[in-house]
Amino acid sequence: MRSARKSTKQQREFYVVIEQDEDGFYVGEVPQLPGCYAQGRTLDELLQNIKEVIQLCLERQGEEAEPHVQFVGIQKITV
Repeated sequence: MRSARKSTKQQREFYVVIEQDEDGFYVGEVPQLPGCYAQGRTLDELLQNIKEVIQLCLERQGEEAEPHVQFVGIQKITV
């Protein structure tokens, strides 16, 4: 009887701040990981790209690296 292999990697959640630039590209940044950003022509492309960049940032910092910043939220204000 074969035993099923389970992934030992714990999944982590990250917030992505998304903006659209003047050329229509979507730009995403992960505030919890300094220098972690990506872009894409569509939201789907951006999300795929940002997942890859998050993985690269985690590899660079080490899988157990704790985020330096805790994401709180975004608030829109009028001045």
